[in-house]
Amino acid sequence: MELIAKHFSELSAQELYEIYKLRVSVFIVEQHYPYQDIDGLDTVSYHIFLRSEDGIKAYLRLLPPHTAFDCAALGRVIAVTRIVSEGVAAAQRIFGADTIKLEAQVYARGLYEKCGFVQSSGEFLEDGIPHIEMTWTQKS
Repeated sequence: MELIAKHFSELSAQELYEIYKLRVSVFIVEQHYPYQDIDGLDTVSYHIFLRSEDGIKAYLRLLPPHTAFDCAALGRVIAVTRIVSEGVAAAQRIFGADTIKLEAQVYARGLYEKCGFVQSSGEFLEDGIPHIEMTWTQKS
C-alpha cells in the first residue's frame, strides 16, 4: 500500500472524493449516525491515507495546533495501526509536535494505546457516541 500525506490544497478532486466517500461510509452509514462530517477543518488539515489499487484503505486528518486543541491533533481516523503511527510521524515532521491529542471512540482505545496514546479524560458523548480524549507525548 502506498502512503500519501497531503495538505488539503494539494489533494486532487478524485482524492477528496474518495476521502469523503470513505468517511461517509464509515462514520455515517456504518455507525448509523447522521452528523455534519464536513466541519470546516479539512481545509487547514493534512490528509494522510493508505491507498491500494482498490482505493483508500486507511485514513486520518492531521489538524494543526490551535484548531481542535492547543497541540496537533488526529481526527476522522479510519484505522489500521500503521495509519495512526504515520499520523504521529507526520505531526512531528510537519509541526514539530511533541504532544498530540485525539478524541477516540471508547471501543477503539486499545488501538490508540498500541500507538503510545494514553487516556486523558473521562468518557463523554460526541455526536451521541461515547468518546475519550487521548494524548500522545514524545518520550525524551
